[in-house]
Amino acid sequence: QWDAFGYYQYLPATFIYHDLKTWKWADDIDRKYNVTGGGGLPVVPLDNGNKVCKYFGGVAILQLPFFAMGHCIAGLAHYPQDGFSAPYQYSLAFGAILYSLLALVLLMLVLRRFFSDVVTAITLVLLTLASNFLQYSAVHSGLSHVWIFPLYALILYTTMKWHEAPKAGWALLTGLAIGIATICRPTEAIAIFIPIFWNYQSKEARNAKWQMVRAHQSHVVLALIGGLIGILPQLLYWKYVTGSFVFDVGSKWTFLNPWFRVLFGFEKGWFIYTPVCVFFVLGFFFIRRYPFRLAVLAFCLLNIWIVISWDDWHYGASYSCRALVQSYPVFALPLAAFVQWTVSKKWFIAFLVLGAYLVGVNLFQVVQYNSTILHYDDNNALYYRHIYLNPSPSPLTMSLLDTQDWLSDENEFKKVLVDSQFTSFHFEIRSGDSLILKRGGLLDFQNKSLKWMKVAIQLSNPTSLWKGRLVATLGKNDSIVTHSIRLFNPIGERNGQYAFYLKIPDFFRSGTYQVFIKSSSEAKGTLGKVEIFGFY
Repeated sequence: QWDAFGYYQYLPATFIYHDLKTWKWADDIDRKYNVTGGGGLPVVPLDNGNKVCKYFGGVAILQLPFFAMGHCIAGLAHYPQDGFSAPYQYSLAFGAILYSLLALVLLMLVLRRFFSDVVTAITLVLLTLASNFLQYSAVHSGLSHVWIFPLYALILYTTMKWHEAPKAGWALLTGLAIGIATICRPTEAIAIFIPIFWNYQSKEARNAKWQMVRAHQSHVVLALIGGLIGILPQLLYWKYVTGSFVFDVGSKWTFLNPWFRVLFGFEKGWFIYTPVCVFFVLGFFFIRRYPFRLAVLAFCLLNIWIVISWDDWHYGASYSCRALVQSYPVFALPLAAFVQWTVSKKWFIAFLVLGAYLVGVNLFQVVQYNSTILHYDDNNALYYRHIYLNPSPSPLTMSLLDTQDWLSDENEFKKVLVDSQFTSFHFEIRSGDSLILKRGGLLDFQNKSLKWMKVAIQLSNPTSLWKGRLVATLGKNDSIVTHSIRLFNPIGERNGQYAFYLKIPDFFRSGTYQVFIKSSSEAKGTLGKVEIFGFY
């Protein structure tokens, strides 16, 4: 669905439906498989009547062998050969894992050239199991990240091999890998800085490098030819559909005002949810003597700046910052340097324990993310603190996605039942309706001024709650306080229980309250127990 379909759609369009211009086949596929997720086909209508894909085609090129495998299996096993039935899906999923394993082998060979086996092993474990790489290689592998990941491992390997013993094949492969990476995601073109700045760790090394380049100028030409071959399929596709070799798919960047919350924000911050990435950056201080020093610094710092400068800083649904996952092979080098530094320290064992802890936290959070407890977009500091390593969050915990009102200890207050007189009834919300359940009452209870309210309800068999909200409103004269929580959350879906706190301002000595369910989409179910508690 979504981006995964956008990257993949070139293959069925080319080899099954033979339609890269009108995409007439896609509507039937969407009705059958919901590949767009309801967001519409990812194509741009042109004045010439054609439609051009908004996504680049590099990922599809990398997926081609597994698409062919799935097509053959579908025919032999009597599945629909429509490009989307189960054999295609499984072939792509296992293909992503195969690419990942091959990439890790290449990365291992690069790391072992500069570090010990122990350091290499620790680095690979932290890189794969303590970061969000696991999510995007084994779960959301339809996105571009895991397919570009092996290209970076290959670029590192071929760059290293060329500098050790210049050969035309290494130069050609380096250029080809950079070219294909560029038509996967255009910003990956900065991978060119890896071969350019390799062997820049000292003046002597730099001079020796350029002497080698001058001695093998034909290799530079071959690298450029490889890069051109890599990007040529995209240029030919644009020429075929639009009439021009270049087409602006539309992206907006804010390079002078980057979104640092991509790194530090509690929505999905890179350092917050995958803290092992702090080691990636700390490693920059320990790579001075290595030939990849300037290549890593130039690429990683520029890459981070580009990623945090994209206007849509959310990057859609994501666990941590997914836009950096594909470049983790490059980050593995400073990570290994940092691990190498810790080996000689007295607290190396403590570092191993910390690493094991980060692996455990990450695996736990991957489970949370795939059950939507760790939300894909709306996390905040208070909510994260309450779900951190929490295997069974409560309905009250889930409310913190939408409200910051939290009563840490109910026992500090006297608790009273303000209202439980709502009658159970069947409710059905259709688009345009807003008020379903309503009741008014005095907040003042036996002349005691309430400090907090807690609203709790039970829904039986709730459905279609994507945009539904449970709302509580306090009113006095012209003053209104409103809190609401989403009905669509994994706890509510599982047991139909919802609850949240509402802090009552001091000037609400008494007043009226309303509790209602509203939605801008269709929803239905049976309302069970409704309780409103007060605390004073």
